[in-house]
Amino acid sequence: MTDFLLERSPAHALLADGTTVCIRPVTPGDHDRLKGFYDEMSSENLRLRFFSASRRSGATAADRACAPARPGYRALLAEAQGRVLGLAEYESGDDKESAEISIAVADGLHHRGVGTLLVEHLVSVARADGVTVFTADALSENREVLRLFADLGLRTSRRFEGPETRCTIHLDEDDAYLSAVESRGRSADVASLVPLLRPDVVAVVGAGRTPGSVGRAILHHLHSGGYTRRLFAVNPNVTSVLGVPSYPSVRALPKTPDLVIIAVSAAGVPACAEECGKAGVRALVVVTAGLDAAQSRALLAACRTYGMRLVGPNCLGVSDTDPQLRLDATFAADHPRPGSAGVAVQSGGVGIALLDGLSRLGIGVSSFVSLGDKYDVSGNDMLQWWEADGRTDLALLHLESFGNPRAFSRTARRVARRMPVLTVDAGRSQEGRRAAASHTAAAATPTMTRQALFDQAGVTATRSVGELLETAALLYSQILPEGTRTAIVTNAGGAGVLAADACAEAGLTLPQFTPGAVDELAVVLPDGASFGNPLDVTAAVSEEELRRCVDRLIQNPGVDAVLVVLVPTAVATATGDDLIRALTWAPGRRTKPVAAVRLEQDLPVKLLPALDDGTIPSYAEPQAAARALAHAARRAAWLARPAGTVPALDDVDTLRARALSDAYLTAHPDGGWLDPRTCAELLACYRIPQIRWAWAETEDEAVHAAERLRGADGRVVMKAHWPGLLHKSEEHAVHLDLRGEQQVRAAFRDLETRFGGLMTGAVVQPLADRGTELFAGVVQDEVFGPLVLFGLGGTATEVLADHAARLAPLTDHDVHDLITAPRCAPLLFGTHGNGPVDLERLEQLLLRLSRMAADLPQLAEADFNPVLAAPGGVTVLDARLRLLPRHSQDPYLRRLR
Repeated sequence: MTDFLLERSPAHALLADGTTVCIRPVTPGDHDRLKGFYDEMSSENLRLRFFSASRRSGATAADRACAPARPGYRALLAEAQGRVLGLAEYESGDDKESAEISIAVADGLHHRGVGTLLVEHLVSVARADGVTVFTADALSENREVLRLFADLGLRTSRRFEGPETRCTIHLDEDDAYLSAVESRGRSADVASLVPLLRPDVVAVVGAGRTPGSVGRAILHHLHSGGYTRRLFAVNPNVTSVLGVPSYPSVRALPKTPDLVIIAVSAAGVPACAEECGKAGVRALVVVTAGLDAAQSRALLAACRTYGMRLVGPNCLGVSDTDPQLRLDATFAADHPRPGSAGVAVQSGGVGIALLDGLSRLGIGVSSFVSLGDKYDVSGNDMLQWWEADGRTDLALLHLESFGNPRAFSRTARRVARRMPVLTVDAGRSQEGRRAAASHTAAAATPTMTRQALFDQAGVTATRSVGELLETAALLYSQILPEGTRTAIVTNAGGAGVLAADACAEAGLTLPQFTPGAVDELAVVLPDGASFGNPLDVTAAVSEEELRRCVDRLIQNPGVDAVLVVLVPTAVATATGDDLIRALTWAPGRRTKPVAAVRLEQDLPVKLLPALDDGTIPSYAEPQAAARALAHAARRAAWLARPAGTVPALDDVDTLRARALSDAYLTAHPDGGWLDPRTCAELLACYRIPQIRWAWAETEDEAVHAAERLRGADGRVVMKAHWPGLLHKSEEHAVHLDLRGEQQVRAAFRDLETRFGGLMTGAVVQPLADRGTELFAGVVQDEVFGPLVLFGLGGTATEVLADHAARLAPLTDHDVHDLITAPRCAPLLFGTHGNGPVDLERLEQLLLRLSRMAADLPQLAEADFNPVLAAPGGVTVLDARLRLLPRHSQDPYLRRLR
């Protein structure tokens, strides 16, 4: 039976009202508290739970829950500050796949989500134990528990038996269940952030009299920014700081703060957090840096014990520009401009740059959170807040790490359907890359892993803060293009060439105009205009001529976006500002995106006011404009595509695969690379096609194998094997094109002679038919989970590095992207007279590889190289699998970091 994961790490999670509880297994030491939990229950609550109001039922239940561990029984309790809030348990009988479940919640705590949260965690544990169905008996009048089961999001049926109802709950993890869990988590998360971002009472601890201190700067920002609610300072030496009343301690405050900003020394942070928790504070922002490991643990423990949400430590602070609140609890140089962009960053310096840039552009900020070391509140939390706040329409993130990438991916996918989500892809390089254990590990760079996450989630990933602001300016001000077809208009030929190069490098296309379109443009442009793309309107173009030109390009069905590149000249009858004005009142401007480039511009990007109260982005470099348009086109394409689904694979044998994995790790506790026979068995569980092969440990066995396997042309391949052998070609451990008994014997003797001290046997295969050699693999990332890679295979896999990657589980769209993304993709669809490979079976191979990785967290690496793809099928010619003793962790289970 799978280890009870929560025994090692109790989980903290949020109830429906945003309060924090701890979910953990029951231990024998909980007996007295559980008995007290039942003793305090009302008679009616006892009757609904036990079908009897007898107090002895509670004592018996406590005895059962706290008895020594036994197979088939699990019990979880929810607690807060030492008080038991609820208990959920299940017990299976002879049928190990079915278990009876029961739930009890303390009086006064119903309708807060205690029972639902416990059941979600119990479902996760049960799945790991192989339980597929819960059953439960409830009194038909117990509407609360019946509603709990019905609202879980799991497939549930009821059977009425007199005064009782028999419920059957199927534990399949499908999208309906994940969406239900997500919805509950979202509402709880938003509720928990209200004290942080909409506090009625704020206190600053560490606001001293000395100018220049961080605490004093934050208090000044709150006070001068016009915070509209109650504000206090905590300083035992003064009664007022900057005109704000000061008290000696948090406990001495006349009203308990919702939010406390802590700006004291690292040594004083844990005690301050503990005091805040005991006083009933709901949220902390710790700006202090330099906490050691013990101080960090104590800070987080206080937050979890008392249910406080935490931003930081080592952060810039938080802001919310709602005019009814005007909260600026930061020590940035200036107050953020109110607006519609939500910003969350880990780096304080990046945060200051983004606040300044967004204010300068006029976009402004709805709320800003400097996450710092991100002990608790994360980018995932902020996405959910912005989704619900009614004020944010642009989300900007700068994340250096991910706590739960798969949960982030689901949230980002949902939020990105409603608003652009932009990020800086920080930490792309990896100095001194390690020597990889396999082709798969060599290909799986950190950049590729993060890019897979961003691509699948619809997140617009930029390479710098500057590019982030450039892209935000366009997405904020312009409609999305329907495609990549871009018309360039310029009053200087050389500038147009620069813009054309920038567009091509960014992946935009420059369509040539039809004769009809040229005729329309010729009517409105001055003599000497050149009607290619770029469209050179000459230095003599007037404001009115340029306006009419842009208007006709916007109406052209063959154009998706217009880029106007202007330079000041002595010839022009209109000034540069006049020409820009032509863009701001073109009648059709709002139907397609329009961007300007002014090479003399002093700032990298500006938003210029338009006559319809909108704005036009103006860039100092054509590269910046082209990048922004390309990001907008990719977002439009992502939005236009329906959300993918994970195809069902009904013919896989997951239980057999897990048994094989468990058996191997029992025999090899440290894990390792599977031998060919075990590897083939595991692949067979997922119907992954392998070329026929045989195992030979002697020369005679090799000859017999060759006779059985040789194809029509009589040729076979022989590959040496020993534990840890990965790159057979590099070790010269492969013999190809063997014909007849003598060559087979000679090949085996050669391998045995050269690798006699290592070789445990040889694999004999028929020589494969012709086809395209591909590569497919999996790496289990410790943070991101399984990453599926695909690309060109053969001996040059790592040299050519023609790979694409997506995070598992793969949807149908993910598989399509994997196949079409590598540079070798044209080979798969037929080139130079060759027909296309069997794309359907190639998709199936990748889906089955993804399913195996998702089912088996112990699968550290899978390396299929080469995979032979031909019109008649797809076959794995060489497969290597490595298992490690890893425990599964449910990535979608509701819990705090």
